[in-house]
Amino acid sequence: MAATNKSSAGTRAKGATRSSGAAKSAAPAIAEFSKDEELHAYREMLLIRRFEEKAGQLYGMGLIGGFCHLYIGQEAVVVGMQMAKKDGDQMITGYRDHGHMLAMDLDPKGVMAELTGRRGGLSKGKGGSMHMFSKEKHFYGGHGIVGAQVALGTGIGFANKYTGNGNVAMAFFGDGASNQGQVYESFNMAELWKLPVIYVIENNKYGMGTSVERASATTDLSQRGLSFGIPGEQVDGMDVRAVKAASDKALAWCREGKGPYILEMITYRYRGHSMSDPAKYRSKDEVQKMRTEHDPIEQVRVRLLENGWATDDDLKAIDRDVRAIVAESAEFAQNDPEPDVSELYTDILL
Repeated sequence: MAATNKSSAGTRAKGATRSSGAAKSAAPAIAEFSKDEELHAYREMLLIRRFEEKAGQLYGMGLIGGFCHLYIGQEAVVVGMQMAKKDGDQMITGYRDHGHMLAMDLDPKGVMAELTGRRGGLSKGKGGSMHMFSKEKHFYGGHGIVGAQVALGTGIGFANKYTGNGNVAMAFFGDGASNQGQVYESFNMAELWKLPVIYVIENNKYGMGTSVERASATTDLSQRGLSFGIPGEQVDGMDVRAVKAASDKALAWCREGKGPYILEMITYRYRGHSMSDPAKYRSKDEVQKMRTEHDPIEQVRVRLLENGWATDDDLKAIDRDVRAIVAESAEFAQNDPEPDVSELYTDILL
């Protein structure tokens, strides 16, 4: 499902991929979901999808300022991992973070209010799209510096090891960030000290506007930890069951004290890198093909119908409920007061 950037056609034949020079990982298992698990996955992914669609609308209306990176198409990654983790496990990610917060059960009203810079936002309206946190839910951002969260997530893993709390830190980053130097410094320390960290590479095939084929000398990113002795595997990040199965395996590895693990989630974002990106570096046909053949939510919908676990009316009712939650969050985010001027001088580390 690798996507080919048009501008790379002169470098190699269309559809060709560069060899990673390393042995490929074994095909991951597929988790067998119960009816309740399928319904949970469907609702959680649909909530993220509808929330992000509404955020895109509000951005277009000028109600959200600054940067806004949508998670549409990648929902199965964070939902599958959320279904595998236990209470106390931490998540930290980059600037495409709204979906992660919703998966961590943060209030949609607080997330949307932060996007619009209001007092009721998760960071009191001062962080915006890229900087939201929740100590209570063990969500540590939301980071605008490419790759910064990898080093910070490694530090969270160190704290877990130091205190012996049995928790695992999950550090999410993209294919573009995987080339950052701090990523490899983190890999080295995490393996050296056998830290309980899962490095989740959300490979959506395009780092900003550049295909991974043009930006990375090795494109099997799951093997990036080999020189440090860190195991890794590629996962179908469009199938929530595959994500859940791989996450179960990686979490067990970390809890057993074996050190870090790398999961490369092969996924795809339907929108541009951010709301300001027209995404002209790929064809509409490419995006439509992914939507038609690999959409993570549609896959669950089909299984629910085929197994007789839900009817069309049942799924429409879920959609109505989700849309109502999103509409309420948007209403709150537009009418909540802006932060008081005095907030400019709070939460400052001197």
